[in-house]
Amino acid sequence: MNASPSIPSYLSHFESLAYGLFVHWGLYSQLGKGEWVKKWHEIPMEEYRPLMDSFTAEDFNGRELAAFARRCGMNYVVLTTRHHDGFSLYDTRGLNEYDAPHSPAGRDLIAEFVAGCRAEGVVPFFYHTTLDWSWDTEHCSDEAFASYIDYLVDSVEILCTQYGEIGGLWFDGNWSRPQADWQEERLYTMIRSHQPEAIIVNNSSINALGALGHPLVDVVTYEQGRPEQKKQDATERYRVGEMCQTMNLHWGIGKHDFLYKSPAEVIADLAACRRVGANYLLNIGPTAQGGLPDYERACLERVGDWATLYQHVLREGRPCGIEAEGDDFVLADSDGTRFYYVAHNLPIHKNGHKTAEMGATEGFRPMRGQLPPLQTARWLDVDEDLELRSNNEGMELDCTGYPYGSNLVVRIAELSC
Repeated sequence: MNASPSIPSYLSHFESLAYGLFVHWGLYSQLGKGEWVKKWHEIPMEEYRPLMDSFTAEDFNGRELAAFARRCGMNYVVLTTRHHDGFSLYDTRGLNEYDAPHSPAGRDLIAEFVAGCRAEGVVPFFYHTTLDWSWDTEHCSDEAFASYIDYLVDSVEILCTQYGEIGGLWFDGNWSRPQADWQEERLYTMIRSHQPEAIIVNNSSINALGALGHPLVDVVTYEQGRPEQKKQDATERYRVGEMCQTMNLHWGIGKHDFLYKSPAEVIADLAACRRVGANYLLNIGPTAQGGLPDYERACLERVGDWATLYQHVLREGRPCGIEAEGDDFVLADSDGTRFYYVAHNLPIHKNGHKTAEMGATEGFRPMRGQLPPLQTARWLDVDEDLELRSNNEGMELDCTGYPYGSNLVVRIAELSC
């Protein structure tokens, strides 16, 4: 097997962020029918653009948003600075007047967002569309498209120069005109000149999960699909994996979309991402004027209670080649002296009649691979010591059930040399 490629420090830091909040909010939020409402409801731009006249952003608070992310156990936030409708939440500084400062909001909302993130200790990232319906980038002439690229690069340069150090930029839309010259190298080189350690993402789309994309892109994306363990060797540039996912079936708020994820589903998806070393970027769609939506707030704060128990494991644990069975898996710290057994489907003591039917079992579970001589094991949630024993292929861990009154969905034990 080839050696793994070296990991630049800024990519290693991004991997350690582990869990982030995606936020889709813009003019479309006032209609409450999802972020693609202009396209799929066939609203002409001359009818859509007046939504700007009622955009007050009165419920938006950058620090409250950042504090919410931190409360949920998230370490970074990606906010839509401009989505496909072309409206910008930031001051475009003369590029056009289709932005928040020229709306009744009268404010640079991205400046407020960045200040809030810094105050709360979470990392700000900027989503920026490349597809732009206000320019008709899907169908315009090649000459008009080239002018648009100049406008796009100028727009992104504002984001790179006016808000201090940022975590990165998250692009989306190149898939809309696949044969076009998007001048990616020009865009990414400009970003690096101003923000040398910014993470660069360009979404491969829901139909191209894990596609590598341009060589200067740092992340392979998995839109609405669980990531896979990628084998990377020393001849390749290292890429981080990231799954982005919605809480229901829309990115922008959908008032009549009730197909929400539960806290248990979110926990399971977060664990599945960390199993392969990928980040989990989970979306909410704020209300018309920027308020946090009620269900998502309650659900994700509940997940935050779980994430708080295991924050170190989520941030520092990495795949280590040790195999377990079923949905279980093993992570390791960078120094190789601590391992983490991540267990699923455990029963509740004195409540086994309810959990047995879901396939929950307790008892010894095998681990296979090159394990060091482990000496101790304990559940991290209750500090209960667990038994370890050797077998022909490695070791086994006695995974006991939950004490009555609890069920963590996914439970983690620390194993130490």
